[in-house]
Amino acid sequence: MPTELAQSSPSLAEFLTKHPWPAEDKALGARIEGLWSFELGATPAEVWPFVSDTSRFNRAMGMSQMEFFERDGRLHGRAVNAGMLSEWVEVPWVWVAERSLACVRRYSRGFAHAMRSVYELVPLESDRCRLDVYFGFVPRGLLGRLLLRLGLGSIRSGFARVIAEIDAHLAERRESPYIPPPHTLPPGIEARLSHYHSALAEHGIEASLMDKITEYVRTADDMSLHRLRVLPLAREWGVEVDDMLLAFLHATRLGLFELSWDVVCPHCRGVRAEIQTLGEVPRRGRCDACAIDFETDSETAIEVVFHLHPSIRNVPEVFYCSAEPARKDHIKVQLAVPAGQKLSVSSRLYPGRYRLRTVGAEDFSVLNVSTQYQESTLPWQASVVLKQERDCGPHPDLELHNDTDEERTFVIESAHWSDEALRPARLFSFQGFRDLFTEEYVGSEIQLSVGQQTILFTDVVGSTELYAERGDPGAFVDVKRHFADIYEEVRKNSGAIVKTIGDAAMASFVDPVAALRAAQGIQLRLCPGRDDLALRVRASLNTGPCIAVKLNTNIDYFGSTVNAAAKLQACADAGQIAFPERLAEVPAVAEFLAEQEAQFDVTEFSSPALGGKINVRVWNVSVAPRSG
Repeated sequence: MPTELAQSSPSLAEFLTKHPWPAEDKALGARIEGLWSFELGATPAEVWPFVSDTSRFNRAMGMSQMEFFERDGRLHGRAVNAGMLSEWVEVPWVWVAERSLACVRRYSRGFAHAMRSVYELVPLESDRCRLDVYFGFVPRGLLGRLLLRLGLGSIRSGFARVIAEIDAHLAERRESPYIPPPHTLPPGIEARLSHYHSALAEHGIEASLMDKITEYVRTADDMSLHRLRVLPLAREWGVEVDDMLLAFLHATRLGLFELSWDVVCPHCRGVRAEIQTLGEVPRRGRCDACAIDFETDSETAIEVVFHLHPSIRNVPEVFYCSAEPARKDHIKVQLAVPAGQKLSVSSRLYPGRYRLRTVGAEDFSVLNVSTQYQESTLPWQASVVLKQERDCGPHPDLELHNDTDEERTFVIESAHWSDEALRPARLFSFQGFRDLFTEEYVGSEIQLSVGQQTILFTDVVGSTELYAERGDPGAFVDVKRHFADIYEEVRKNSGAIVKTIGDAAMASFVDPVAALRAAQGIQLRLCPGRDDLALRVRASLNTGPCIAVKLNTNIDYFGSTVNAAAKLQACADAGQIAFPERLAEVPAVAEFLAEQEAQFDVTEFSSPALGGKINVRVWNVSVAPRSG
């Protein structure tokens, strides 16, 4: 159990020299303050996710709920403590991931004029660390001074208890203190959950998966249930993503969940709007906190999330703190530097790619952190945005220079977006979504980037002869049956039919290997010698960036990637699959083709959509005639 340290800990004066109060708050008057130090048997990297999630930490301490709302580009807070309402402006937090965080609140109502808290993690030997915790208040009046002095003692004892529980959890001796007691649903709601369980079983959803979903709905806390993200849940439960997604989509259709298209700020990555239907997504978004306007057509501008239907359980968004470092965990450094001043600080930047920017500026520089670089110091001038990329070694010392005439906030953030977000591109290439949500469409003014997609085209070979031989009614029956085979292979390989045109089909896939498997499966199904269906097809594939657009009332894909995939059909014949040679060089694709012992013809094809002349692999899928 961590104990408060008397030795090796900084004095209050030393700590405040390192972490001074902002000048405007320092001048408000005398302070009530405390500094406590705790030693934990874990590294700063292990402790940081717990201490930075101050909302769950405060809940574990038993503190009151808070309300937050944005107004005029500022975050305002409200809470009731000791029966008295407090209202404040939340100053943007400053932090260095795995090292320190600081929060300032300026009150318009309550026991204090201002509050400031600072946490600092100090590494010790033997994979241990020390947590220094500072709280300071500028009281409002005699009553405020008395109550805040008492409150400070309560905060101290609460910290000691929760830190001890975190330490025990990290040592695998106890459950996380952030898991609250299970929620209890009334009997009528339990009966409805049983109904959903049975209804989803009729749609082919595995009972074990429905058990997990209903148990989560029944017992999870409000913080976890407010925004249901299926990708991390699937990983946590050990469930295939496609199975999880299909279950949630069916459950949404039945009324257990609601689906929303959340517009996300490209800087803070916070939710700026929750849109109920895709067609209502605005063309532009606004983040007052980051002071930027942004387009919503990028592949990361929208996240698809699920919400529990309020008739089952009302799940409000609950806060016990604004917890900026936890809600913006892609931001590794956020530090405010007054006009004309410099600040030096050590960072914990691991190898990777980062963006350097100041709050309110749309321009940014790119930083590559790698063990191959020796430079351990990163100088950064607020007025300079370097066009060329910068390089340095891990954990550089930052030298921040605000050479402007106003305060600037320096931000270093991961350039990579989390893979825990469900993007529209994933849904648009999922057949279950296209089957269940046919009414969803992209707004007429929106051209939504869906990133890299693999597009598959199939086309009937000899369709003129087919119609002449079978007549229109007979040919229509054969074409319809062949579409059923294509649909099944596309669905089985996690793709989606985008559209059919006559006797041709267009499908999309997130994974190029899945697209090749589907194309191979289609050729194996529509093989020579099949007694019930003599129809043969050619297929072509291409991978690249696409945009989603509205066509009639459907979600369609558009762009040179799609155009090139269609044109490549000229290189294929019955039983063949054509695709650019560069696709065959993708490691996962090359491995798959080697496993299949694929036999190729190589031809040269020229098209502006493909950038001129390219080599095309034509896979001759080896199929044996069906017996009987």
